[in-house]
Amino acid sequence: MIDIEISSDLKMKETEMMVYDSAKGFADQQIKPYFMEWDEKQFFPKEIFKRAGSLGFMGMLIPSDYGGAGMGYHEYVAMIEAVSSIDASIGLSLAAHNSLSTNHIYMFGNEGQRNKWLPKMCSGEWIGAWGLTEQNTGSDAKSMDTIAERDGDNWIINGSKNFITHGMSCDIAVIIARNGLKGKSREITAFVVEKGTPGFISGKIENKLGMRASETAEMVFENCLIPDANRLGKIGDGFIQSMKILDGGRISIAALSLGIAKGAFSAALKYSKDREQFGKPIINFQGISFKLAEMATEIEAAKLLTKKASELINQGKKVTSQGAMAKLFASEMCVRVANEAVQIHGGYGYVKDYPVEKFYRDSKLCTIGEGTSEIQKIIISRNL
Repeated sequence: MIDIEISSDLKMKETEMMVYDSAKGFADQQIKPYFMEWDEKQFFPKEIFKRAGSLGFMGMLIPSDYGGAGMGYHEYVAMIEAVSSIDASIGLSLAAHNSLSTNHIYMFGNEGQRNKWLPKMCSGEWIGAWGLTEQNTGSDAKSMDTIAERDGDNWIINGSKNFITHGMSCDIAVIIARNGLKGKSREITAFVVEKGTPGFISGKIENKLGMRASETAEMVFENCLIPDANRLGKIGDGFIQSMKILDGGRISIAALSLGIAKGAFSAALKYSKDREQFGKPIINFQGISFKLAEMATEIEAAKLLTKKASELINQGKKVTSQGAMAKLFASEMCVRVANEAVQIHGGYGYVKDYPVEKFYRDSKLCTIGEGTSEIQKIIISRNL
């Protein structure tokens, strides 16, 4: 891990270091021996998340009253970063479960809903999904086609969601559906749908470039009947809730990006010290050492942006712009760092004997998930 030589109030606190070390140990022991096999087979290791739950990693942001770890975003970022430095696929799944589905229920659910669902999610017994994106409404979420119609004390949901993390294997899903006119932000509502509910079925699993051990699948709703008790918050508040959830979700992607970049950088640094050309290690050549210097500097900058966003959200302050900045910079940074890591490895960076080709493949999703880089620029510019 790169040291953060900055003012004491921004250095990793003791709890952050404990979480980082614990998560890194978990990833080294439970993930590292298998991550390439999982990647090649596109296998989703569901059992890993029960083990993660036993360490508190499945409810990082949830108070202990509901079975969570009761920690803040600094510790949460440390956990995602540490796991993602080994395998970003597992880091992505942990992020989606924590900051999207679990956090949505905690932030907008009532006491009965929190007590009913969160303990199982925090323990890792249940894996959560979060459904906003649809086939024709990636960035334009308000134009969703999934509809929820009131039927007495129930709701009937019809439609589909795609590119959903854990869309097939989830035990519980938070679904955002339209209950009125298309394009109206105040006519969208959030619901919880449990696995096994009639009419809630899984579609195809996506065959992805990277993050292959993190399941991405379609969710389909065919006259799916759920009680009004499964509604999160007020009718019509679903879109507004989702935007608040995505503020925190973007910090997750920044953390994911940091993990990927650190993993790629560490691999490139080690290789540059071991690999000799013209009678000396290639790190002694300016062309390589300058690449590493730039990589390290960009990682530090992304770390500070992410830490600032984490501090703001911990304080309950608005984090829309800062989260978007952290996500934009960190995600684009991790692509650049992963690319340079491959370049430093030369031909060996292009083969699966070394980990940098996987970091390279995994990195690109960070510029797309939780809003593309272009969407982040829109968010930032609108808030200037």
